[in-house]
Amino acid sequence: MSESLIEYPCAFPIKIMGKGEGFANSIQAIVCEHDPEFEASSMEIRMSREGKYLSLTCTVKATSRTQLDALYRALCDHPQVVMVL
Repeated sequence: MSESLIEYPCAFPIKIMGKGEGFANSIQAIVCEHDPEFEASSMEIRMSREGKYLSLTCTVKATSRTQLDALYRALCDHPQVVMVL
């Protein structure tokens, strides 16, 4: 197994883009499942220029590669999510 370039635990920003009513609340719920200490007030929200998409930046407390992989899978599986970076 290769060594991780990330030293755990650490603050790890994840950008999620999507659309639809309740998108931010849905993403907050998913992030909180994987990081119970996540502060919803720290979520950065930006609307796209034309108002079609929302960009959310959530900085989670990453404790392991397994945690991050599970979070990315859960986010990518959500029907309102267009992209996760």
